[in-house]
Amino acid sequence: MSSHPPTPTRVVLLTGPSGSGKSSFAARSGLPVLCLDDFYKEAGDPTLPRVPGSSDVDWDSVESWDARAAVDAIVSLCEKGRTDVPVYDISTSSRVGAQPLRVGRTPLFVAEGIFAADIVAHCRELGLLADALCLRGRPSTTFRRRLLRDLKEARKPVLFLLRRGWRLMRAERAIVARQVALGAHACGKEEAMGRLAAAAGRCRPKGRDQPRRPRAREQAATRNGA
Repeated sequence: MSSHPPTPTRVVLLTGPSGSGKSSFAARSGLPVLCLDDFYKEAGDPTLPRVPGSSDVDWDSVESWDARAAVDAIVSLCEKGRTDVPVYDISTSSRVGAQPLRVGRTPLFVAEGIFAADIVAHCRELGLLADALCLRGRPSTTFRRRLLRDLKEARKPVLFLLRRGWRLMRAERAIVARQVALGAHACGKEEAMGRLAAAAGRCRPKGRDQPRRPRAREQAATRNGA
């Protein structure tokens, strides 16, 4: 048995503007994924913010999201390897159930969502943070990808999606700047994948699964052809 204690599970927080490709990137990583969008507040919650000058709920404001519940889920995954996650229906803005998420003994998992940067400091203080990444790209590309996705999934009425998409495209650079200020590293997908691999390497348990370093006598024997 290895004399090294088990390496605690750590989280990589993955953020970026809506439509930047966070979900597809997280799935491609091969790591367990916690979807932070499942922690949105429900329609009718009196604390939901409004878009200035409109009756629309501002779903892009962190005030529309339950940060405490999201952090509690991350803590549970890191400490116990499991948690129960709400199943959130974006089209009705409601929680329609819950499902278990298990990460087992993996040293690393990804938590992705547009508000991930808002909990970087908290996760760092708790000693759970492996890295924090912000995916960025061209605002016009993000606008197109987001609109096609939202229309395909019928997330909201078309006019709402168009108003929201135009507003987000104009604000995208400011959104990325805010996420960076909160502690996320802005990068493209190639660099993000490299940093993810580096984080996995840092979190990999040390022990008998690593090659044994030969002793000086064995090295000398090898050099002498023994």
